Amino acid sequence: MAASAPWNPQEEGFKEICGLLEKQISHSSIDKSHIWQQLQHYSQLPDFNNYLVFILARAEGKQVEVRQAAGLYLKNNLRTTYKSMLPVYQQYVKSELLPCLGAADRNIRSTVGTVISVVVQLEGVLGWPELLQALLNCLDSNDLNHMEGAMDALSKICEDIPQVLDSDIPGLAERPINIFLPRLFRFFQSPHASLRKLSVGSVNQYIMLMPSALYVSMDQFLQGLFILANDPASEVRKLVCAAFVQLIEVHPSFLEPHLRNVIEYMLQVNKDTDDEVALEACEFWSAYFDAQLPPENLREFLPRLIPVLLSNMVYADDDESLVEAEEDGSLPDRDQDLKPRFHVSRFHGSEDIEDDDDDVVNTWNLRKCSAAALDTLSNVYGDEILPTLMPIVQTRLSTSGDNAWKEREAAVLALGAIGEGCINGLYPYLPEIVAFLIPLLDDKFPLIRSISCWTISRFSKFIVQSIGDQKGYKQFDDVLTGLLRRILDNNKRVQEAACSAFATLEEEAAEELAPHLEIILKHLMTAFGKYQRRNLRILYDAIGTLAEAVERKMNKPVYLDILMPPLIEKWQQLSDADKDLFPLFECFTSIAHALGTGFSPFAEPVFRRCLNIIQTQQVAKVDPVKAAVQYDKEFIVCSLDLLSGLAEGLGIGIESLVSQSSLKDLLLHCCVDDAPDIRQSAFALLGDLARVCSIYLRPHLPQFIEAATKQLETSKIKEAISVANNACWAIGEIAVKVRQEISPFVMTVISCLLPILQHAEGLHKSLVENSAITLGRLSWVCPELLSPHMEHFMQSWCKALSMIRDDIEKEDAFRGLCAMVRTNPSGALSSFPYMCKAIASWHEIRSEDLHIEVGQILQGYKQMLGNGAWDQCMSALEPTVKGALSKYQV
Repeated sequence: MAASAPWNPQEEGFKEICGLLEKQISHSSIDKSHIWQQLQHYSQLPDFNNYLVFILARAEGKQVEVRQAAGLYLKNNLRTTYKSMLPVYQQYVKSELLPCLGAADRNIRSTVGTVISVVVQLEGVLGWPELLQALLNCLDSNDLNHMEGAMDALSKICEDIPQVLDSDIPGLAERPINIFLPRLFRFFQSPHASLRKLSVGSVNQYIMLMPSALYVSMDQFLQGLFILANDPASEVRKLVCAAFVQLIEVHPSFLEPHLRNVIEYMLQVNKDTDDEVALEACEFWSAYFDAQLPPENLREFLPRLIPVLLSNMVYADDDESLVEAEEDGSLPDRDQDLKPRFHVSRFHGSEDIEDDDDDVVNTWNLRKCSAAALDTLSNVYGDEILPTLMPIVQTRLSTSGDNAWKEREAAVLALGAIGEGCINGLYPYLPEIVAFLIPLLDDKFPLIRSISCWTISRFSKFIVQSIGDQKGYKQFDDVLTGLLRRILDNNKRVQEAACSAFATLEEEAAEELAPHLEIILKHLMTAFGKYQRRNLRILYDAIGTLAEAVERKMNKPVYLDILMPPLIEKWQQLSDADKDLFPLFECFTSIAHALGTGFSPFAEPVFRRCLNIIQTQQVAKVDPVKAAVQYDKEFIVCSLDLLSGLAEGLGIGIESLVSQSSLKDLLLHCCVDDAPDIRQSAFALLGDLARVCSIYLRPHLPQFIEAATKQLETSKIKEAISVANNACWAIGEIAVKVRQEISPFVMTVISCLLPILQHAEGLHKSLVENSAITLGRLSWVCPELLSPHMEHFMQSWCKALSMIRDDIEKEDAFRGLCAMVRTNPSGALSSFPYMCKAIASWHEIRSEDLHIEVGQILQGYKQMLGNGAWDQCMSALEPTVKGALSKYQV
């Protein structure tokens, strides 16, 4: 059979696709979506990728931008179509890419490198044996274009899929990284900055993986880095710093023999004229302490390091904040000014799993990194750093004149940065420091006003603790009114800082704010009418935090008349598909929870709207056209969480709303949704509803329990531990309300809880605690079902119980323990010391009847064992445990 003819493009197709790409990259105002659709249409053709690679590799007569566009389109298209391409076409694409590694134009070489990396991601190097040889040939060629092209492709493979080169390849005597590494080291000494940069960057990708080839060549790597330490190219110096930062994080032992030299170098480069190099060097200080290395090694360098950090905390002339600070507060925000915001689903447990960092979207720069490093130093060395730091801070604070405002601002930032770590040394001077900061809230420079808000908030705990005496109360009042003034500042940046600072003060002050509620609410609601979209989100947070801080004290008509009308007006303005609803929902959740039954007058429209939104979004998931909105799961999550807030706030008052609604059907749908955060919030709501109106869940009880139990399977826990946590808690809440009705499901639930308790070490603390509580609640309502099996789980269960803090849920668990032991006393005998430890973990059992019951259980065992065996048991216990049991007169 004759070999198939080689592929060649049709002239017409070639021209058509080139024409579309030319239009796509043109700066004219033609409708690009139409061109995009035409390109999408072409992408259905089986040889479309061949056309794209042909244009990239061979369309010499076309402008470079068109060829590049073809390459970038090819890269994206291959991700979705490569696996379904004919093998002969796959081969064609690969064969066209390799000769372009040495293309004359650097942009073409770079695009080819990007496409090569994608192909390697899709099929590894095994499916492309010619690639490694082609790369080696180029690297060894001494032709700059070829060396640079191969190095560019190799660096992208190292960045995207480093493990591919550190694996055994059939037919190769050694791993590819072993072959490439000596060449990479050789390029460290290349006269061409581009090759030095690409080679150091490529080796850096392996510091975390640490293949044996790099491990045994570490001396050579370090020597290479030291030689490049003062490279004329700033990009190379930046990568040298990055290498040292990564090494100190993951393999500090390699740097130990050279540590003094590395620290000296980092100190020097921390003052680099290129801010990006200085930033990379500055990361070293926090990384050093994150690796828990001895503080002694850095101590002698502090007098030189601290001044460097302080001077790097001064705003750079090109800092984007300087431009933002000039913006008029009345100008509407542009869409690109709005950071993406992420709602964190409700979580029931002793500690949240997600650490939601609000600042991730902000630009990280030398100023912020230096402040973070100073914060770290203050936490490690405490007051030791004050003699070096404070004279500089005082000098800068006392500078006058408009030209020196940036130095003054950086000094205020420094005070805030050390506000936690050096609090003991600062404590005697805090009244003066705060008194100095208060007038700065009214400074003429907006960035001094905003940083003063933040720094004052760092001393919130002290400010609130000092309320007891007259001077302290006056200072608290001055801070409060100062921050409220700044909340109404005309500058957006100051508004944001003041709102955030006020939220911090609210958390510390809690009910101390109650006498000031009217003035606070008037300021917050004036701001509500003044703020643009971005700062409104922060304002919602401040309102929600206030509600949580003063709770029921807000429940007076005089306060609600100020607070609720503007919020309800905003609630009515926003459509069900507007994402600005999210922070408003979160705010309402806090208010509903805080007001309790005081929220009743506003509850029905809020409840109905939540249900409507969930219903609409469930339709949109299947048919966006019919729903007339795009599906976005966050609308469901926020609605579920607001319903939880209503259930917690209104208590049984929510019953009338639930009874006439489709909530239980919608909730069941959410409990089996494929999105983990929807399930997480759904199970939180399920537990909250079980507490206050379990009667309406009863018709669907088997389905709810089945859905919740499914989340406790090992595979599901690994996938979404927060969902498992809430599901587990919800089962316990249902059990104590429906009592015997849960008995058909008990053994299935237990079979999922036991592996959690038996392998507690590797799991999140909250899930283990909730599992222990739910097992206790099931034992309380169905002791006769569980007691025959108790010897299988008593030990791990009691271990978990002893870790739980005193609260009502722990009481429920111990009622279960007592019920089970009464039903089968001998079942707990082998685990008796663990049971004693669990009982001893109580500070104090508040419930008198449970205290008596626990005492009776211990007395029962004392009689059962007889004096000799009992004394033997007691003497084996730790003294603290024995001491804690003495309150039961045993």
